[in-house]
Amino acid sequence: MATDSCDRKTSSRCDFNDQEDGGKDLFPVMSPKHKSNASAGDRVKKRKTITMGNKVEIIKRSERGETSSSIGRAFGYSPSTIATILKDKDRIMDHVKGNAPMNATIITKHRSGLISKMERLLIIWIEDQTQRNMPISLCLVQEKALSLFRYLKAARTVNAGDCNEEFVASRGWFSRFKERANLHNIKVQGEAASASVHAASDYSKILEDIINEGGYLPEQIFNVDETGLFWKIMPERTYISKDEKSSPGHKAPNDRLTLLIGGNASGDFKLKPLLVHRSLNPRALRNVTKASLPVIWRANTKAWVTVAVFQDWFLNHFIPAVKCYCLGKNILFKILLVLDNAPGHPNTLDDIDPNVKVVFLPPNTTSLLQPMGQGVIASFKAYYLLRTFSQAVRATQNDVMTLREFWKNYNIYDAVKNIVESWDEVKESNMRGVWNKLCPQFTEFLGYTGAEIAKTMQAVVAISNQLQLDINENNIIEFLESHGTELTNEDLMELEQQLMASKEENRDLETPELKKFSTKVLADAFRLIETGMAKLV
Repeated sequence: MATDSCDRKTSSRCDFNDQEDGGKDLFPVMSPKHKSNASAGDRVKKRKTITMGNKVEIIKRSERGETSSSIGRAFGYSPSTIATILKDKDRIMDHVKGNAPMNATIITKHRSGLISKMERLLIIWIEDQTQRNMPISLCLVQEKALSLFRYLKAARTVNAGDCNEEFVASRGWFSRFKERANLHNIKVQGEAASASVHAASDYSKILEDIINEGGYLPEQIFNVDETGLFWKIMPERTYISKDEKSSPGHKAPNDRLTLLIGGNASGDFKLKPLLVHRSLNPRALRNVTKASLPVIWRANTKAWVTVAVFQDWFLNHFIPAVKCYCLGKNILFKILLVLDNAPGHPNTLDDIDPNVKVVFLPPNTTSLLQPMGQGVIASFKAYYLLRTFSQAVRATQNDVMTLREFWKNYNIYDAVKNIVESWDEVKESNMRGVWNKLCPQFTEFLGYTGAEIAKTMQAVVAISNQLQLDINENNIIEFLESHGTELTNEDLMELEQQLMASKEENRDLETPELKKFSTKVLADAFRLIETGMAKLV
């Protein structure tokens, strides 16, 4: 049962600093290459660098009731600069708490051209890699930068004159890009580290000691993991998939959401899924109360489990759910939560509740140890595909509608219901067996064989034949694995356009057009005020 409470191959935190920055987390500005000898009258006003510390202090002063003008005078900034910082306070505070690196809007000087466009897309790619806990190396960043630049140049997405622009992804460029994008809290690894079998074996023994010292039962030990899900994408070889990719309105990133799923080591308690969508209120859910959904619904522009989202889930959903479970089982409310080092998992969770201990898997061991990644997530996605295909068969029987019509009408509300029902189908034996590598001391955990996934895939192939879809088990395996793959250049372009559109919408909402009054209207208004005041005297 599920109650209220992106596949990754490694679990090392990312940090672009080879050394610590000493807390100097600046929003960088472009400085002139040469000192100016111009007179005071000709001198251009210098751009001021605003430190992260100053931004936080400005936000705190505003929350204490100080006006933008008084804050500006104290710091030497204009009221408009203060207003801009306050408008962006949510992202600034998320960043301070250790969230994923902020996006391209932190580049303070407007830059144009292919390289600027490429860097904006590159930041989104880096953020996505970090969110999915994938390793990032200098070589990978350079290769991706060149790939994006060539893609943009071939597509001629900027001005025609920019087609002659050249780019070399040198170390010097990377250092400047790192400053412009404020990527101080991302670590570039020398090479993408492979999973460490030795470290995994050592950690199993360490965790066994923690379990023994704390006296934890299998019922009290939990693991959760994020996974990406393209909820409305068909396997590659189907004609619907080909039609979708060729259609002008195809928007693959819109079909991507993130789920947080998990349960305990005894396998008898599955947590209510956390679902992060790109929209807080999509069309299919306009008349649906989010609290009534069988998932915990959250939203942000990139559909990521951020620090803020995870902390809210941990405090307001996970802790109450496991406490209620322990009460129902008549066991002590004493929980051990095992997590990987995803960017959205803050290391302060262990301080929130004395009854909930949080431990983290060591770097580069997630693919070997993370229980949810040992077969639970794969089983869930196979069930999701099977359930969706089964619905398509029923809908297309007796020629009531075509498969294309069914797929066109399939919306996020349908997906939510299928997600929950597919999660419910994951068997207790599966939930228990995947802990075998992390907790081999539990001898009744026989391990997960994968037979459940194989059986489900065979059923999907059989149903796909009824739908006249040209797919086999290998196609399905590729499809299931594609949910965790990185964004393509086309996806990054689409996502950047969505982010820009979202910012424009927010700007329109936050800065309504000022009403203009003529002199006559103002005179009439003042006259009415004076008349009213006279009556009060």
